[in-house]
Amino acid sequence: MTTIYSRRKATNGIMMGLCVAAAGIGLAWLALILGALLYKGAAGLSLAVFTEMTPPPGSAGGLLNAIYGSVVVTIIAVVIGTPIGILAGTYMAEYGRFSKLTTIVRFINDILLSAPSIIIGLFIYELIVRPMGHFSGIAGSVALAMLVIPVVVRTTEDMLNLVPNALREAGTAIGAPRWIVIRSVGYRAALSGIVTGILLAVARISGETAPLLFTALNNQFWSSNLNAPIASLPVTIFQFALSPYQEWQQLAWTGALIITLTVLSLSIIARSLTGRKEG
Repeated sequence: MTTIYSRRKATNGIMMGLCVAAAGIGLAWLALILGALLYKGAAGLSLAVFTEMTPPPGSAGGLLNAIYGSVVVTIIAVVIGTPIGILAGTYMAEYGRFSKLTTIVRFINDILLSAPSIIIGLFIYELIVRPMGHFSGIAGSVALAMLVIPVVVRTTEDMLNLVPNALREAGTAIGAPRWIVIRSVGYRAALSGIVTGILLAVARISGETAPLLFTALNNQFWSSNLNAPIASLPVTIFQFALSPYQEWQQLAWTGALIITLTVLSLSIIARSLTGRKEG
């Protein structure tokens, strides 16, 4: 008996050590990546980055047009994709939980979740860009919206499924219609999780490059016309990082740092706001 206990204890110790080592290796690589990003990206941070346009080769400049384009395209994508995702997730969790349609939609949604973003870009290229005859910011927004939808659908469905049925029954017992119960009880209980899902979607599309290469393309100059090519931070980072010009490479590091800090800040703010409301 003692031998078996010692053997199990030794096995547990070995496995625990391997788990800790694996976690340590992952954290070490993460620290190295973030450290390199901070070291190289912070060196290029200045007011000019946020006030000047992307420069020609070999010149100094900023990322104003790229930042503006990314913000506009991302906001439009979230505005398009979030309502669709929330409504679809609500139907799957509240109305058609055991229906065949829900099973089909969930299967398609899982495929979209794992689909390479370049496939989405090619699809929107054939659907919008090619018939229009030119690249455009609105096409880029639609491509990113298709990446937002599956994340929000999955999160909304999962969060609403976690809401206890007793809360729904309490609302129904006082005569409230089902849609009011969902709005006032289900959404309120699942708010933190739904907001987290939206933030995950924003985090995913903030750094997507491939879909924008096939839809919004890029623009070295300032443009607020969504029916024309528009600059974006991920595409600018991609192009500048591959260039032989030191000024462009520095702007690429700085742009990557800006994206990272923006996503981190949004996550912290959203979690604090939802936590305060729940409290």
